[in-house]
Amino acid sequence: RSSDLDTVGDTAMASVQAMKRALRAELKRRLTELGPGEKERQSRGLSARLLSHKKYQESKRVAVYLSMPDEVQTEEIIRDLFKCGKECFIPRYRYRSSHMDMVKLASVEEIASLPLTPWNIAQPADDDVREEALSTEGLDLILMPGLGFDRHGHRLGRGKGYYDAYLQRCTSHSKGKPYTIALAFKEQICESVPVSEQDIAVDEILYETEDPFSEAQ
Repeated sequence: RSSDLDTVGDTAMASVQAMKRALRAELKRRLTELGPGEKERQSRGLSARLLSHKKYQESKRVAVYLSMPDEVQTEEIIRDLFKCGKECFIPRYRYRSSHMDMVKLASVEEIASLPLTPWNIAQPADDDVREEALSTEGLDLILMPGLGFDRHGHRLGRGKGYYDAYLQRCTSHSKGKPYTIALAFKEQICESVPVSEQDIAVDEILYETEDPFSEAQ
């Protein structure tokens, strides 16, 4: 009977993975059709909303992704973090694994000199010794990227599991799991995102709408 249950579980997981693959393909198509001017317009509006957000204003230690062309742009947010004297942490992904650290960024200017990963993401080199957020005082807020989201806070990433694994590690820190806000183009909002057990919902999603989804977990 145990092997029967394992088979059912494996089948269900394979089904979820297949649905995720199909949705990723659809969302990549939507993002390809979204012009740079429209991405910039939505990014500016979302940045302004985030900077006036109570959780952002209260946070001292903030992790933020360095945006790729198909993501909500974060440069204005990073500039504001330094202007406000907050501590800024950025992802350092470990290639061919699901391990990610959030390491301290010294200035906005240094982003231009960071090396690129095989995925064309700027990040500090592995031998570049920096403060890792969880090795010291933890984080107050993580700004999350993603390919797609639904209004229940479910997030579809790029399939590597970096953020889910990191959030799980955060729960072991004395500060606990930080508040999470995802930044999304309205075209990335889906009716439903397929999820598996290890997927962790985000606390809030910011996207262009009159009635933004917000749900404290």
